[in-house]
Amino acid sequence: MVEFTAAPSWKVIALSDAVKIRRIGNSLGVTLSEQVREMGLGEGDSLFVVKTRDGIELTPYDPDFAEALEAGRDFMRRFPNAMKKLAE
Repeated sequence: MVEFTAAPSWKVIALSDAVKIRRIGNSLGVTLSEQVREMGLGEGDSLFVVKTRDGIELTPYDPDFAEALEAGRDFMRRFPNAMKKLAE
């Protein structure tokens, strides 16, 4: 495993071995080593595949959900009376 600081507030931890995409039934998948446990991940956790300008990223963060959540928060800030009416 390789660790390096990418920003003052967080570290990037990379697996020391590359993973291969393999056919699993009618799907494609990857097998992750036990090193992912050190990263706080375990069996049953969800990861999202995100295409970035730097390549592909596996993340437990869902950018689409975060965007929808922020849109909902923005709506609630702009229309608090509507939210109160909906809550009745």
